[in-house]
Formats: sequence, C-alpha cells, structure tokens
Amino acid sequence: MFELEKLARKNVLNLKPYSSARDDFKGIASVYLDANENPYGTLFNRYPDPHQNTLKQKISAIKKIPVNQIFLGNGSDEPIDLLIRAFCEPGVDNVLIPQPTYGMYTVSAEINNVKIKTVKLTADFDLDVESTTSAWDDQTKLIFLCSPNNPSGNLLSSNRIRKILETFKGIVVVDEAYIDFTHVPGFIPLLGQYPNLVILQTLSKAWSMAALRVGMCFASQEIIALLNKIKPPYNISLLSQKTAEDGLNNEITKNEWVAKIIQERKNLAEDIKKLRIVKKVYPSDANFLLVKVIKAKEVYQKLVECGIIVRDRSNVVLCEDCLRITVGTEKENEALLNELNTI
Repeated sequence: MFELEKLARKNVLNLKPYSSARDDFKGIASVYLDANENPYGTLFNRYPDPHQNTLKQKISAIKKIPVNQIFLGNGSDEPIDLLIRAFCEPGVDNVLIPQPTYGMYTVSAEINNVKIKTVKLTADFDLDVESTTSAWDDQTKLIFLCSPNNPSGNLLSSNRIRKILETFKGIVVVDEAYIDFTHVPGFIPLLGQYPNLVILQTLSKAWSMAALRVGMCFASQEIIALLNKIKPPYNISLLSQKTAEDGLNNEITKNEWVAKIIQERKNLAEDIKKLRIVKKVYPSDANFLLVKVIKAKEVYQKLVECGIIVRDRSNVVLCEDCLRITVGTEKENEALLNELNTI
C-alpha cells in the first residue's frame, strides 16, 4: 500500500513553507506594502503569482486535470530536483534509473547526495521489469522512467510501466516530455488509479516555448501540495507566465507543428537509412532520431566543422556509435543529409 506520510522526508512533512501575502490576501487587498517592491515603474515591478493560477487553469482545461494536481516548475528539471529533495534523505535513500535515459535524473540525485541504482533497458530500449523489480530495496524512494525515452526515442511499454506502478511502494516518475509526438494519450488518465504516479510534461518541445522554462508536473493533490511547500516562492516569472498563457491559446498551431515534425521525422529516417555510413536508425516516437553510424565521434566532429550540431551519444550504455539527431525544418534536414552524404 502506498503511504505518502511514510515515504516523504519527515522534515519536509513538518516544514512551514514561506508565506507570501499574495497567497494570504489574494482578491482582498488593493494596496500591497508587504514585499518591499518598488511602487513605481514597469509592469514587472510586482512579484508574480507564486502559484501561477491563471496559467494552471489553461493547462487544466487542455489536459483535463484539476488545478490542484498541477505543479509548474522552472523547466522539468525543477520538479525532478524537488521530488528528490521531498522524498530522499541524503546519504540514506536512493533512486532507481533505468539506462540509457535523460541525464538530469542522475545529476539531480548527485547534487542532493542521493545514491543512484541503475539497470539497463532491453536491447530495444524497453523496460526490463524483472531486473528493475530486483534492483530496488527499502531505501529506494523514486524510479525515473522516460517515455518516449531520451536518447532512444521510443515509448516504453505501457503494460511494463503499469507493472512497476503496481508493485513499487515508492514514487514512479513518468517523464512524458515528448508525448505530443506519439499516437497515445500518455499516463495522465491513470493518475486517479495510481497514487504513486507522477507525470512530467513540458512546454519546451511540441509547444515551442523552450526559452520560457515552464515544466509541468501532474500528480495527486497530496504530492503537489508537498512540492509547493518546498519550491521557491516565485519560481516562474511573470513574463514566462503571461507568454505561456498566450502560447496555450495557439493549440491549433501547435498541432500543425507537431504534424509537420512527425512527417519530417518519417522523411528524415527514410533518407538517413540510405546513407553509406549509417548502420541503423532506431524507431522514434519523439522529435529526434537515434542513429547508429560508422565511427560516430568522427562523424560528429565533421558535422561540427560544417556548423551542424547533433548530439554524440556513443559513450552512453547501449548507444555505441550513436548520434541523436533532432528533427529540424525541411531545409535544416536537407543540409544535414547533404553533409552526411559527403562523409
């Protein structure tokens, strides 16, 4: 049975969060003289809404999830860090990270002095349920699962993720940064079924707002309340909130971008397969391709010299001689193919 009170750190449960008058007197006060702000000047002289309520309401309508089950962070990296701080006692607890995957799970754990347990994904980059369930212990508080996975690009099998959710007593974090590029709804509809489920999404990819640094975290009301206790009071700037609100009005345009990227992904994969230096193009449900080439480091360096930057993943487990290539515009993809064809 999942018991949040036993899982979270005691000091976090007992923590009295920073109190803002913007919370205490919202909708009541008309004169704020509490926060030592400059009363003159621009639209940005006042501190922003610490809980981003207007933006959350828009996200709530799009994602069909209550506002009190939404946390917004400075990119997805902030909720990753906060989850580790909320549930893992430094030097005592550990997190489990199937590899290869997004590197910030490891970086955040190391920053917080939390031990990392790793298992390998299968040869086709899917979740190995048996090795995963064998790897955790009583001090394992979080499991990070990226689906679609980075750098491999594929969705993890839904039934395998559900198996972990049903057997693990800690928090299962499913990172769905690339979910918009797939044909599936993701795990948000299952939040009510699994109290230990946390889902990460972002405005950086399909929504084309990477510079704003707005990451979305969806979980039970209790988990979201815990994250709100320990976050910085004003973690999303007013400029980011307002710009994101405007961007979310353009869902039709976002869907058109996604359709173009999916078509370009298909075209790029077919064209790259024809190149002499390419050994394999892995199936992708994301906005990038993992490509195995002959002498990846040399290919990477030659592309750099031509002003084309991809990601060398050849030192990552299961990714020997692999490059991760983001799907660009038709013109950008053509430039990439032209250079690869000369190598």
